[in-house]
Amino acid sequence: MNQDTTGPSPRIVIVGGGAGGLELATRLGNNLGKRHQAEIILIDCSHSHIWKPLLHEVAAGTLDCNDDELSYLAHARRHHFRFALGRMDGLNRQDKTVSIAPIVNRDGVEVVPARRQSYDILVIAVGSVCNDFGIPGVAENCLFLDTTEQAKQFQTRLIEAYLRAHAHGGAHISGELDVAIVGGGATGIELSAQLHQATRLLHAYGLDNVRPSDIRLHLIEAAPKLLPELPQRLSEATRAQLNALGVATHLGERVVEITPEGIKTQTGLFIPAALKVWAAGIKAPDWLKQAGGLETNRINQLLVKPTLQTTLDDDIFALGDCAACPWPEKAPQAFVPPRAQSAHQMADVIFSNIRLKLAGRELTMFRYRDYGSLVSLGKYSTVGNLMGNLLGTVMIEGLLARLVYLSLYKMHQLALFGPLRVALLMVAHFFRRRLRPKIKLH
Repeated sequence: MNQDTTGPSPRIVIVGGGAGGLELATRLGNNLGKRHQAEIILIDCSHSHIWKPLLHEVAAGTLDCNDDELSYLAHARRHHFRFALGRMDGLNRQDKTVSIAPIVNRDGVEVVPARRQSYDILVIAVGSVCNDFGIPGVAENCLFLDTTEQAKQFQTRLIEAYLRAHAHGGAHISGELDVAIVGGGATGIELSAQLHQATRLLHAYGLDNVRPSDIRLHLIEAAPKLLPELPQRLSEATRAQLNALGVATHLGERVVEITPEGIKTQTGLFIPAALKVWAAGIKAPDWLKQAGGLETNRINQLLVKPTLQTTLDDDIFALGDCAACPWPEKAPQAFVPPRAQSAHQMADVIFSNIRLKLAGRELTMFRYRDYGSLVSLGKYSTVGNLMGNLLGTVMIEGLLARLVYLSLYKMHQLALFGPLRVALLMVAHFFRRRLRPKIKLH
């Protein structure tokens, strides 16, 4: 079944509605789509978008995703592109088509059959998933935070465990409420801090048979320090803050097995936990290894040239976590790190390069600018480093770091909505925060 309809040419297909893919579709729609100079189609397997760095807040319940999610269909109509629901599962470069898997409902009934979508220019922006490194028991016993649905599943499991313990007068079995997070990067640290806040809020909202001290939070990292990309001082400051919140940090502990009861490490340590979260490394989706014979690396990322075109096909671009883009300024064999700022910068360059390609002009080279790293510990602290040509590397903490961290999300919203609507969203958010509970309770 072919989904194509008569429309302007060329047809630009973007697969993946994450930060970079959605920003690119929006800009192309506002420019080429609005002027009927091209047909823009965005394909994603979800109905709505939420900024991925917010998923740890959704998981803890301190953010209701219904307040911050964006409907792809509504956004597409407003910004002059078309949205197609579905998951890409194959690529035919000769026919210039992508295959889309059938859509089935919760009962397993097929709602939309498998389709093929033709393209003239294809942009693959499918993001990343957690990499379990083949460790036994991870897939069966761990929760992940790759999607909104997974974050909501964690929050549901957390509430259910809390309600069960409350109904029985508190926690009586070792580990029945404990949470173990594998991975001492930004996701694991931010989730730990949000969960500390969530346990206090749940107690305050009446689940007082469970004391906050009944829940142990564990953060497990194979490396000898948290946040290896940050300077040692900030890494130590982050660990000190987590310890002050009661989060047990286990450094230099490589996980060798996950069981239903807990986590085993190579030193023989066993950490009992009812909820186990895997946040230790990423990879691109496995199906990319067979996507039209394109070159991939060991974690399934598509190899791209400095123009962000794939190495074997100039009509296919890749951006974000699924793209292995050289970073020669860092090291000869280094790649651009998988961050939201990387996807944002790549979307800017691909937007320009698509326009240049359609005009038959020479494409520009992507040059990654590292603006630093920031990690939020919820309302308690924010730490990070900022990079600048004039000041070099500046380490920041506290309120200033928190303001810079929040500005990253506002930049994403500005790229999607423009300044007027962002201002209205800020006003709406101000009132929502004062009218609703501080934590999602269902």
